[in-house]
Amino acid sequence: MAVKERVGIVVSNKMDKTVVVAIENRVPHPKYGKIVVKTKRFKAHDQENHCQEGDRVRIRETRPLSRTKRWEVTEIVESAQK
Repeated sequence: MAVKERVGIVVSNKMDKTVVVAIENRVPHPKYGKIVVKTKRFKAHDQENHCQEGDRVRIRETRPLSRTKRWEVTEIVESAQK
């Protein structure tokens, strides 16, 4: 079984050891053909609380860690400049 990995932007880091990662998917509208941006939000485990809002991170699917948390942060691809 292949491991699912996604790259997205951290939109919230207010929880302890958890971040919310938004992943954009650009798909054409089935009837009109215009490109529509669909956003999906995932809760991911961040063990050391390193992630900040605006960081681009890579997340990997893992076993259920809580009721809504099924992903973990594997690396920070690009850090937000504040």
